[in-house]
Amino acid sequence: MRTLQATADPDAPLYSVTIPADWDDDSASALIQLCPKAELDHTPVRMDHIVMTWLKPLCESTEKFTLEDWARLLLFRQTAPNLSIWTQENSQKPGFVVNLAAFASADNGFDAKAYYQALKIVADSIRLLAHQQLSYQNGELPFLEALPPAEQQGKLFQSDKDSNQEAPVIAGMIQLTNLDACLAQLGLDYDSDKGRDVACCLAAFATLLANVGCGTQYLPLTPDWSALPELMPLAKELWVLASVEPTSPLLRVETGFSSPGPVDALLGVESCGLAPIFSPIRNDGRLAVSTLARLAYKGLTLEAAFASALAGEKVLSQPDIKAHYAMHQALAGFVTHMPPRPNPITAPLSPKATLPRGVRQPLPMRRKGITQKASIAGRGLFLRTGEYEDGSLGEVFLTPVRENAMVRGLMEGLAQAVSIGLQYGAPLEDYVSAFAYSHFGVAGTVEGDPGALYATSFLDYSFRALSDIYLKRHLPDSPNNLTSSHEQDIPMLPLDLPAEESNDSVSSSSSGRRNLKLVS
Repeated sequence: MRTLQATADPDAPLYSVTIPADWDDDSASALIQLCPKAELDHTPVRMDHIVMTWLKPLCESTEKFTLEDWARLLLFRQTAPNLSIWTQENSQKPGFVVNLAAFASADNGFDAKAYYQALKIVADSIRLLAHQQLSYQNGELPFLEALPPAEQQGKLFQSDKDSNQEAPVIAGMIQLTNLDACLAQLGLDYDSDKGRDVACCLAAFATLLANVGCGTQYLPLTPDWSALPELMPLAKELWVLASVEPTSPLLRVETGFSSPGPVDALLGVESCGLAPIFSPIRNDGRLAVSTLARLAYKGLTLEAAFASALAGEKVLSQPDIKAHYAMHQALAGFVTHMPPRPNPITAPLSPKATLPRGVRQPLPMRRKGITQKASIAGRGLFLRTGEYEDGSLGEVFLTPVRENAMVRGLMEGLAQAVSIGLQYGAPLEDYVSAFAYSHFGVAGTVEGDPGALYATSFLDYSFRALSDIYLKRHLPDSPNNLTSSHEQDIPMLPLDLPAEESNDSVSSSSSGRRNLKLVS
């Protein structure tokens, strides 16, 4: 064990945290977020003390596993409980996050036996915790005066009013995570058919084990077990057990994929749930573990990989959003709950979208753009743009016509600053949000652009015009604008016009008032 200073938030106070010696510093920050508030008053915050608050009562209520079994799972970062178990929040269902990469290694492949034992302990723990929480919950789970014995845990049901049948209560959920790092340890690319087949086997095996004894209607789809031969014998045994209709079904344990949170950080996860690892480099600038594993499978040392990269060769293929979408589609049906589906991208990505942070994308030497001449309250303005080859905005020029040197210089300097930001990947939406409807300087009627009738400043008109052209989002004029020619005949005064009369003098007076306008 080692002790270090850590905090969950940069503005929060530092705490002394004691964690296993080979765990990274991020796990200490995650432990503070998972730690009950009462435990934070003790110094240092010890990992083993916090674990015992939920683990000791759990292990004392069963003989299916021991403290040593759970200590091994936590020490090797194979699984960890969700936030409700750490904080002992009885209103939430218990659940555990299973780190898939912790069962794979480049030397020994996938440890199917350890994966089976971990899932079995996790499923049993979820059902036991659900029974321990029954006396604190209502709604789905009935109030009980005494906890039922462990051997009666399969006799609790909730009624299904629509089908007039009894459906088993949901005890909790097993969430899988770090899929891409697991595939990397097995020498597989995330965006490959073999990688997707292995992922389906891992997900189906977890769902199959979790639903043994719950009923045949909860069996998952059958994957290609030959993609992961290590799991095939155990999967066949589980399938036989799960195909037997039980007389007293067990509480259901659902399966899914994790979402970003402190539990993943505690387990040292590289990518949450089924998401790919988009960058080969960690936040501290070093190569990720998955990157080192994939280089080792290709037989490349770090020096050889670096030399190949300098020569312009593509050493590793990084997955994109389309690979993420394909993996999501492949895993549907093998788990109980799927995360939100990523949006597929059918068109090629913009060059700016693939840039690493801090790299400026230069514009082509010969480029297209627009030139818009307009006037605001009689003061002229030229709006010019430069575009990348894909049509996205890369530079802006704002040139007022009849302004003094200071105003002209400020407008041109601001346009140059915006252009630099756009070339470094800053979104145009943020600039439009910042400068549209800004009130200063010249304001009035717009001439020369049918898309705008009134502007509150040069910047207001310019960035609303850019939004209309490049974002395809038309922003209306400021509320004090006359938006149609019909409204120009209506006086902007809080007075009612008198009814028209046949008398010529009255008609002349009414007509005169209709042409009266109030301008600012």
